Amino acid sequence: MMLEHLGEVDAAKAIVAACERGLSDARTRTRDLGGSANTVSAGKAIEATLG
Repeated sequence: MMLEHLGEVDAAKAIVAACERGLSDARTRTRDLGGSANTVSAGKAIEATLG
């Protein structure tokens, strides 16, 4: 939301899409999202989709 506010709409969309792709597998979700991953591994899964 901050990126959108700053006018960086494309960057904001890229981050949202990366989160959706990175957390699409239950193994990469944290427990609060119904998975078993920790914060570091969930973050790495998201990072990997940014390319």
